[in-house]
Order: sequence, then C-alpha cells, then structure tokens
Amino acid sequence: MTEQRDFTGRRTFLAGSAGLGMAGLAGCTGLIGNQEEEEENVFSQIGSGRAGRGQPGGTPMAELPDLEGELHIYSGRNEFLVGTLISSLEDQYDGFEVDGPRYADSSYLANQIAEEGAGTDADVFFTVDSAALGEVASEGLSKSLSDDVLEMVPGEFRTDEWVGTSGRVRTIPYNSEAFSESDMPTSIDAYTDFEGDLGWAPSYGSCQSFVTAMRLLEGEETTREWLQAVVDNGITAYSDEMAVCQAVADGEIDAGFTNHYYIQRVLEGSPDAPIETVFTEGDAGATFDVAGATVIESTDNAELAENFVRHLLSAEVQEFFAVETFEYPLIEEGEPVGELPPTNELNVPDLDPSELSDLQPTLDLMRSVDGISI
Repeated sequence: MTEQRDFTGRRTFLAGSAGLGMAGLAGCTGLIGNQEEEEENVFSQIGSGRAGRGQPGGTPMAELPDLEGELHIYSGRNEFLVGTLISSLEDQYDGFEVDGPRYADSSYLANQIAEEGAGTDADVFFTVDSAALGEVASEGLSKSLSDDVLEMVPGEFRTDEWVGTSGRVRTIPYNSEAFSESDMPTSIDAYTDFEGDLGWAPSYGSCQSFVTAMRLLEGEETTREWLQAVVDNGITAYSDEMAVCQAVADGEIDAGFTNHYYIQRVLEGSPDAPIETVFTEGDAGATFDVAGATVIESTDNAELAENFVRHLLSAEVQEFFAVETFEYPLIEEGEPVGELPPTNELNVPDLDPSELSDLQPTLDLMRSVDGISI
C-alpha cells in the first residue's frame, strides 16, 4: 500500500468524510474574514500577492459563460466557509442570484433530495462529502456532466455525475520545538507507542472518517486494537481538530491527528507558531477527501447549474479554496497554501469512496473501546 499515487486513475482517492462541521468552526472565527470583509467581492483579492502568490493558474472566469438567472443550491458546505464565495459570484454577475442557499449537514441534504425526488427545489448539490454526492447519483437524481467540465480536474477527483472541487488530506501536526521531522513516524501504526503526548477529536466527523478508513483497510479487530492502544497511551481528546492543532502549537501536546488545513489556519494567525506537518504513507493516516458538486437531474436550469459548477473549477475559485479555506485546489494548475506536497506526490490509501458512507459500524466500534467518549 505504499505505491506512489499518480493521475493515471489507477488509484481511487478516499472521499466522504463529514469534514468541516459546525463544532470545528468554533475555533476558526476571524480567520477567513470579519463581517466587513465578507461584504467585499473576494475575487478582487485573488492574485493580489497574498502569501506571496501571483495570478493563479487554470481557466479564469472571464473565459467562462456568464452566470445569469436564479439558482437553487443545497449546500453541505458550511456558510462560514463558502458564503462569501457564493455572494461574491452573485456580485460578479448582475443577472445572477442564488435562492438561499440552503445550508445543512451533507447527509441530511442527500436524504432530503432523495425524498423530494423530481420535486426537489435543488438545482445544484454542493457539499463537503462526496459520499453524499454518490448517494444522490446512485438514486438517479444527478445529471451527467459535460466532458469539458469533467476534464477540468484529474480523473480520480470525479465521476460522470459529480466533480470534486477541493480536497483535504489527513496529517500529523507536530510541535517542532519538541520533535524534528525525522523523529515523526510515517506509519499510522507507529503512533500506538509514540513517546510524546498525542491529541485527537474522536467525536469530530473527520476523525471518525479516518477511523472508518482504518476499519476498511485493516479490519475491525486491528482498528480496535489501535484505538485501545492510543487511548491507553494517554491521548487527549479535544472538541474539534482546530483545537488539536492549537494545542500542538501551544506546546500543550506534541502531536495529533487532523486534516491538513487546521495547521494552516493556526499558521495564518501565528506565522511563527512551532507547528509543522508530517504525512503517513499509504495508510488511513494519509486519507485524502474531496468536496464536490453535482447538478440535479430534475433541474429546470441545467445550463446555469452546470455553468456554476464550471465556476467552482475556475482559476479564481480554486485559488479561493487555497487561500481562504486552506484546502487543496483540484485543478492541475492549482497550488495549496503552505509547504505542502502537490496532490500527485501524496501517498494515499487505495479505497472505494462509496464505502465511507457506512459510518455506523465505526461509531459502534469506537464506543466499544474503553476510554473513548463520542
């Protein structure tokens, strides 16, 4: 499982974690922008040199069809993260208006679309959870996307019915004053007897998806043993993964298990914080998840809906995901913020993303381990 991943489609990227829930946003207030900043068009800042970045690569919005008309969006992405993006697109095009959007948990919205069927108001389902996208597609409720849309991202980030718009990878944030990079194991198994103090957020969706990945890769019993071992080794539980990263930076703990963007958020607020990133190789600790979008089959605005998805893959919006939400852009020309490897250098596990929607066995497993409270 340590084979290096490339863009040939041989490897399937892991998708479907709940990613950013409301709990994880509590520690993030102020990092993306205050109320005054949210009223501005975010695209006026793109290419302005933030973090030493120039003009982003990819297809600029100027080369895409204008957005015109009213669009109904069901968003499993939190308003805190994408509200500014959507309002800026409305501001960019005088004739474009979003009704809503309707924000809710991705699984809830997927179930809602399935219940509403052909009568749903949704034109686009835009969500952090590609497993939810898969559920909608499997019900025959998603339209096939045009080839020119699909070809904007590499093959492992899309199906015929939905396309990934940004990504996140599991990492080990560590305190660089306590450990050097060479001290940090690159196998998730090695953290059962890690000599430093560890932290995690077991009640958080991203962590539970990580455990789901381990369960699928290693089996339930091996995962149970790993969970019990890290608990017995004294791992500290936090409410969310932003809190884990802040504790690492503060020297409260030495390392933890989180998605990569929380590390970048800490560094955005405190550039000299002693927190760095290490990746495991080919195991659940290196899970890569994608957020994405699909056009609903019954929409009366198919052209506008697909043009909206095109805009999510534009140079400006992909740069927004990089510099504002600190996720991985998914177009080949996109570059993440921070000293991170590009997606084609990440060594990720080989998993079928559709399996990750089966979360209940993971919750049952975690609850059966002494010392885990979720």
